[in-house]
Amino acid sequence: MLTIHAVERKKIGKSASRLLRTNNKFPAIVYGKKKPILHIQIDDKIIINLKFNKKEVELIVSEKKYIVIIKEIHYHAFKPKITHIDFIYVN
Repeated sequence: MLTIHAVERKKIGKSASRLLRTNNKFPAIVYGKKKPILHIQIDDKIIINLKFNKKEVELIVSEKKYIVIIKEIHYHAFKPKITHIDFIYVN
């Protein structure tokens, strides 16, 4: 199982996301039925070949572990960079 370490984001929105991307990080979101939405940031160097990984991922945020599945990965239009990832909680 792939393990990803992330940090919870304090600021959300377009300008905060752009600032993350200039610092070699990108925003992500974790959501699911009857569970709180979690806005996180992930280091750009950690994520490698996620488009082929549809299995469960262990996400560690502030020493809490979540088991999630990658729902969608958003890429830059013409650069080989990830701009955003959507995760879904696993029951």
